[in-house]
This record gives sequence, C-alpha cells and structure tokens, in this order.
Amino acid sequence: MSAEPALTAPSGRTPSDAAAPEPAEFRKAMAEFATGVTLVTAVDAGEPVGFACQSFASVSLEPPLILFCADKRGRSWPRIRSAGYFCVNVLAEEQRDLCERFGSRHGAKFHGLHWETSPWGAPVLPDVLLAVHAVVHDVHEAGDHDVVIGRVLDVERHQTPDGSWRRPMVFFRSRFGINEPDAPVAPDPWGTGDRWGWG
Repeated sequence: MSAEPALTAPSGRTPSDAAAPEPAEFRKAMAEFATGVTLVTAVDAGEPVGFACQSFASVSLEPPLILFCADKRGRSWPRIRSAGYFCVNVLAEEQRDLCERFGSRHGAKFHGLHWETSPWGAPVLPDVLLAVHAVVHDVHEAGDHDVVIGRVLDVERHQTPDGSWRRPMVFFRSRFGINEPDAPVAPDPWGTGDRWGWG
C-alpha cells in the first residue's frame, strides 16, 4: 500500500496537520450524498450469499468495469470473493422489503425468496431494476473496507410488462427517498458485518 504523497497546501499545511473527522461526524456528512441501493449476491459452496450495498459505481467502459466497497468484517464478502462470480442487483424504490431482508443480521436472507441463477451461477433477485453480472477482477485494501473491481460479463435491464421504467431506490440523509422528510430512519449504512450499506 503506497504512502500519502508529501503535499503542501497553499496555506502551508500538510495532510499530517489535518484532524480527521470523527466517525459519527463523517457518517453524517456522507449522508448528504444521495445514492442508489444494491444487493451484491453470489453462490459459494452451493449456498446463496449476499449483502446490501450503497457504494457501487461504474469505473470503465472499455473494458466494462464496476466497483463496490465491502466491509472486511462482513460475513458475505469473503464468500463472494471466493465464488469469484457475482451479481449486483439494483433496487427499485418499492423494494424496501428486499433491502431490509439483506440488511438484517438475523434470519436467512434467501429463505422463502424466489430468485433465478445467472449463467455464471450468481443469484438474480426478483424484479430488480438492473442486474449486473461480473467476476472479481481486482481487490484493493482501503482502511476497514475492500474496494472490489468487477469485470462486467453482461447486464440485464428489467422493464415492467407494459414497457415502462420504474424509479430507483434512493438513500439520502439516512432515509429512503428524497421527498420523505418524515420517513423512518433506515438501518445504519455504516454498520459492521453484514448490516446493509457498505458490505
């Protein structure tokens, strides 16, 4: 892992002069950035595994690459890494039940849930907006998380039967949606283990 460069700001300050924000302060600040919500899934040793994740983005068009961030303390990420092939399931705004199912530390995430298997063996969840099929391409350590680069194998955009498009699930200021100031606070997206948000 490379060290931080020896930079000096116009004020004369260096990175070592900065007092990093406390975790609670940083969490609150990052809540100002609205994100989508995804479920990252795979099959390891014959068992489906997965976790809810808001840290997902495209990286490159040629070749097609995506990334997600996974908590090193999580139970699912090591198994997804072992499986190699995975699916990023992008949720629609009405799919809070799926998010809560995968964000819970209790119960079986896949129990009673209908899902299909991709050509690469990863679970594709029902009625998601988008399924991105990928294989682990590279992994970079970043503090208490891993930054996972996936090489995209295929994508599936899911329209409604009448051909219309649905709205995405949006997470903003610790709530689902941007027009619901009185909505209940969602589970902590910076939770440990397999609590949803950052793997």
